Amino acid sequence: MKVTKHHAKKLLAILPLGFILFLSGCDAITVLDPKGPVGDSQKDLIMYSVWFMLGIIVVVFGLFTYMVIRFRDHPNRKEGDYAPHIHGNLAIETLWTIIPLIIVTALAVPTVKTLFDLEQPPDVSQDKDPLVVYATSADWKWFFSYPEQNIETVNYLHIPTDRAVEFRLSSADSMAALWIPALGGQKYNMAGMENILYLQADDRGVYTGRNANFNGEGFTKQTFEVHAENTASFEEWVEKTQDDAPALTQKQYNSLLAPGLSEELAFSSTHLQWVDHGTMSGSDYAIKRHPDAYDQLLHLKNEKDDDNNE
Repeated sequence: MKVTKHHAKKLLAILPLGFILFLSGCDAITVLDPKGPVGDSQKDLIMYSVWFMLGIIVVVFGLFTYMVIRFRDHPNRKEGDYAPHIHGNLAIETLWTIIPLIIVTALAVPTVKTLFDLEQPPDVSQDKDPLVVYATSADWKWFFSYPEQNIETVNYLHIPTDRAVEFRLSSADSMAALWIPALGGQKYNMAGMENILYLQADDRGVYTGRNANFNGEGFTKQTFEVHAENTASFEEWVEKTQDDAPALTQKQYNSLLAPGLSEELAFSSTHLQWVDHGTMSGSDYAIKRHPDAYDQLLHLKNEKDDDNNE
């Protein structure tokens, strides 16, 4: 289809409008409105990368426009007007080698620095020990164990503001990823190993968390609520849960681990007294719960090994 000048003018008029609409929708992007220091540092890195790459786009398209106009073919062009000498040009070859190195370095240095910083509790709460919470995923629910408080919740958690939370991530079965967009990025939950994720809420409120790794039919509903509140309210909730919630039994925990959805629950003890899914013993625990599934996987592995040997 032939693009006329009229069409080109319409396109140029629409582009600024589209950019304005994009910016107007940024308020709805949770990661760009963080409620804690981890989310703040990640937002700064995102915006730095976006503006840096937009600058590159402007330069590239500017040079492209100049080339198209400066060296376009037209009736008055004389043969031999365009005779570039690029091959073997040391200055040009050095330039197009150094510029990408500068770009990669400018993006890599702040990214690596931020990643290393996020492996420690936020500096703003160094005067307080992090609140330790074991976050265990199961198809398709979340278990949050508070070892210091000896309580456990299912599909919701409470955290104090202005204090780092040390999430110890693991899975009882399939791989998942804990993600609370308002507080920071996601990290994976895997069976038989433990990952550490530090997050912190500065503002009180109720934030939505979810599984960020597809793991089957219940994936979209594997969500939870995070209640961020001041220290006094958090301690009050802990005391109430310790007094009013029933103790968690091993039989009940095993039934909760079965694939399926669950409502919000609270207990005055934790599953850590029987199993820590972040260790290999935790994987053995899951195998004992599902021996048929384990035997099937072992059978498939043996068949594959036999095929490879043939």
